[in-house]
Amino acid sequence: MECCPNNRKKIVIAVDGFSSCGKSTFAREIAARLGYIFIDTGAMYRAVTLCGLRAGVVSPQGIDRAGLEALLDGIDISFRFNPARGASDIYVNGECVEREIRSIEVSGCVSAVSGVAEVRRRLVALQQAMGRDKGIVMDGRDIGTVVFPDAELKIFMTADPSVRARRRYDELRARGERVTMEEVEENIRSRDIADQSRAISPLRRAEDAVVLDNSRMTVADQMEWVLGRLREMGVCE
Repeated sequence: MECCPNNRKKIVIAVDGFSSCGKSTFAREIAARLGYIFIDTGAMYRAVTLCGLRAGVVSPQGIDRAGLEALLDGIDISFRFNPARGASDIYVNGECVEREIRSIEVSGCVSAVSGVAEVRRRLVALQQAMGRDKGIVMDGRDIGTVVFPDAELKIFMTADPSVRARRRYDELRARGERVTMEEVEENIRSRDIADQSRAISPLRRAEDAVVLDNSRMTVADQMEWVLGRLREMGVCE
């Protein structure tokens, strides 16, 4: 149920944080409550990674940067609402790749692809265009620091790595992926290091971001937490 009448002010809500914190679920629910548009920027980087894997210019062994950059002009990314899921699916050149981008193979390469300067430049420009009219919730790694440094509400999400690994493991197993808990936890920890240490737009908390540690919080708990802040801002009743 929406809690934001049309005559209330529209803002940009930036949700950053570590992988498998439930950022997308959290951000999607906020958008639904406010009647805002939700943009999953992580899915956009995953989509580019998938294209690179398919073209043979991305692999666990490394990236052919020139080859990856050459692909970018031919990658059209869009989101379409899926009523069966109650959420938007991501499409690449007309193909729904929502399932394919969540694979462990893509997860293992996406941080490296995200560190390619031209990839970030293209996707950041697209993300900024999507949020030009405000009324959006966008999640990722650098939304509050690079994409929308002037966002009215910035949230930095975190959770214990073991909790995040369990969540990710359960998600993958539910989709039929054959993975071990050890593989998933190693992937989580490796991505944390890669995301925080990359030279371009590293993951970091914006100085004016509020921290949400959801290690022991349900989605309902998180909604109560954020709606309280939105009411204080006059965005939500």
